Amino acid sequence: MARIEEPPRHPYGAAVGNLIERLATLPGVGRKSAERLANHLLDCSEEEANSLAEAIRRVKTVVRPCSVCFNLTENDVCNICSDTRRDHHSVCVVEQPRDLLALEAASIFNGVYHVLGGRLAPLNGVGPEDLNIGALVKRVRQGGVKEILMATNPTLEGDGTSLFISNLLANDPVKITRLARGIASGSVLEFANREMLADAIRGRQSF
Repeated sequence: MARIEEPPRHPYGAAVGNLIERLATLPGVGRKSAERLANHLLDCSEEEANSLAEAIRRVKTVVRPCSVCFNLTENDVCNICSDTRRDHHSVCVVEQPRDLLALEAASIFNGVYHVLGGRLAPLNGVGPEDLNIGALVKRVRQGGVKEILMATNPTLEGDGTSLFISNLLANDPVKITRLARGIASGSVLEFANREMLADAIRGRQSF
């Protein structure tokens, strides 16, 4: 009879082993880092551990996409879209909310945003219907938008997404620009420094 392989047992028990496995699935967290985090949670007070658990539970409960731009918010409309001091005629298109945060940190763009929720990747089964592209087109055609600043990541798929959107809006009375190529091809906005992003926004070019 074939021997049934049992899952490895953690010396601290199943609960700690499961915690390490869950932590190891987080982006940028390897096995060793997961073990250190698990040990920290074991060493900290019950109050601190419960506060972390409650913070995770709360963001999963109350955070949702903005009904206008799809940025993350606790309200129906995010703080940027509801800010009357910003230029609502200029819309910066990004792939993910973290890209929006990177551009906001540059403190140079005073318009509003539209978060696509990803980028076109046909080989991975991601098409236009899987992104917030239709909502962007509708937003433009409702009127009031004078410029679309394409700020997808300068990768093959990011550029393809920008090109697809620019073709969709080619006959609409809206100016389409893109970030200047001070950002190296193949990089991502999330890891670009503040000065690099500021230069890219100031030097944006017609698409």
